[in-house]
Amino acid sequence: MPPAAARPIPNRKWRGWWLKQLHNWHWVSAAVSLVAMLLFSITGITLNHAGSIAAEPVVMNKTGQLSVSLLPKTPVADAPLPPAVAAAVERAVGLDPATRPAEWSDGEVYVAMPRPGGDAWVSIDRATGRITAETTDRGWVSYLNDLHKGRNAGAAWFWFIDIFAAACILFTLTGLLLLQFHARRRPMTWPIVAAGLATPIVIAVLFVH
Repeated sequence: MPPAAARPIPNRKWRGWWLKQLHNWHWVSAAVSLVAMLLFSITGITLNHAGSIAAEPVVMNKTGQLSVSLLPKTPVADAPLPPAVAAAVERAVGLDPATRPAEWSDGEVYVAMPRPGGDAWVSIDRATGRITAETTDRGWVSYLNDLHKGRNAGAAWFWFIDIFAAACILFTLTGLLLLQFHARRRPMTWPIVAAGLATPIVIAVLFVH
């Protein structure tokens, strides 16, 4: 039977191994999420003060002409424009409606193309082939705010937000476990954590109606 003084050694080794793992995962998750966390923090402020940040939309209109022969006679409901038609529209007005669902009626084809920080649409007169297009730009603040919300940002940004959120969860959980490891030497650790938890709850209960 080993002496009592020697027994804590395996515990110290275990503690050292876990500390090393937590530090590694903490800094890796911080490195992955650092820039995006800064962006989302800034846009959190701009969203909170959206009413006081002036933004004058810039609207541009363009017109063009499409050969009526390019349009299909009996389109499927909500079907996108055929590739040849979409390419012709892009050449004419500089907007690419490819793969986007189109609203078909007897008189026109309408394609909505919302985007972060703005909007766009294309309309094609099925009788004359006339193309009418409009783009709206609400500025870079609106663009960043829409990225924050994932609004009209596409699949790639959708998955980026999920990966970034997972990195933030890992960052916070490893930070919490590191606090647990060091709390014995820092007696204010848990009171500060409790204050951070209680503050939003108190504000929500007492002041959010």
